[in-house]
Amino acid sequence: MKKFINDPADVVAEALAGLAAAHPELRVDAAEQYVARAGTPRAGKVALVSGGGSGHEPLHGGFVGPGMLDAACPGEIFTSPVPDQILAATKAVDGGAGVVHVVKNYTGDVMNFQLAAEMAADEGITVETVLVDDDVAVENSTWTAGRRGTGATLLVEKIAGARAEEGGKLAEVAAIGRRVNERSASFAYALTAGTTPSAGRPGFDLPEDEIEVGVGIHGEPGRRREKLRPARELVASALDAIVTAKEPGDRVIVLVNGLGGTPLIELYLVYGELTKLLEARNITIERRLIGNYVTSLDMAGLSITLTGVDDEMLRLWDAPVVTPGLRWGA
Repeated sequence: MKKFINDPADVVAEALAGLAAAHPELRVDAAEQYVARAGTPRAGKVALVSGGGSGHEPLHGGFVGPGMLDAACPGEIFTSPVPDQILAATKAVDGGAGVVHVVKNYTGDVMNFQLAAEMAADEGITVETVLVDDDVAVENSTWTAGRRGTGATLLVEKIAGARAEEGGKLAEVAAIGRRVNERSASFAYALTAGTTPSAGRPGFDLPEDEIEVGVGIHGEPGRRREKLRPARELVASALDAIVTAKEPGDRVIVLVNGLGGTPLIELYLVYGELTKLLEARNITIERRLIGNYVTSLDMAGLSITLTGVDDEMLRLWDAPVVTPGLRWGA
C-alpha cells in the first residue's frame, strides 16, 4: 500500500484538520467529529444533516455549505458515525425549524441516525429522515437491508438543501428529498477494489481481465463478475438495469460518478456513450454532472445515476450552491 498518510488510525482526524485549514467558511468540531457551516444555527431555517463512513469524499463533508448541507458527520473509514456524534451535529445546526437527516440505506447508518433522531426528539428537536436507496444493482446484501444509498445522495442533498435555503418548511424539505430519491436509480462497475488504510490491501481480489458488476461503494459484491468489455457495452448494460428497475421518465439529471481511481477522460467517454443511448430512448438530459463525487477511496470504477426531474426539481438543482465539493451560481 502506498498512501499519503501518517498513521492509519489518524487518517480521518487529520483529514478533518486539513479540511478546516483549507475552508475557514466551515466549522470543524474535532471533539464531536462533525463539520458544520460557519454561522449556524440560522434561526428559522430547516437544517440538513447527513453523514456516513469516511472514504467517499467529497461526500459528505465536502457538501457542507450554503445551498446544501448544514452539517456532516464523518465516521471512520467505511464505518457509520455514532449516535452521539450525529446528535451533536443536529443540535449544533438546529435553528428551531427542525432538522432533516439524509441517510444512506446501510444498516449501521440507518440504526445510528434513528437513535440520534430519537435522542434529538427528547431534547425538543423535530427530525425528519430521508432515506436514500437508489442502487438498483442488488435488493439485499450483507452490508444493508434493501437497495443501497449511493450516487443519488448527492442529488437529494443538493435539491433538498436548496429547498431549505429558500425557506421551505420541514415537511416540504423532506418531501422534495424523498421525491428525488424515488425518481433516482444508480448502477456501478468496479475495475479494481479500494484499499483501506487500516487493512493495507485491496478489499477484494479481481483478476486483470474481470470486472465487478453492480459493486457497492464499500466494495460490496454486486450481481456478478464478468469479463471486461468495451465501455459502450457496459454503459448499455447499466442503462438497461436502471430502466428495468425504475422508469426514470423522459427528462433526467445524469450523474457519471467516478469511484476515486478513474480518470476524467474515461468518465467523459462513458458520458458520451450514455448520451447516445438516452437519445435513442427519447430521454432528454436536462442537466449533467461528471466527476468524482461519491467515491470509494481509490477504487477504479464508476457509477451512473439517472434522476427523473420536473420543473421544480430543476429550479432547485440550478439554485446557487457554495461547498468545497460542489459550487455554482454564487
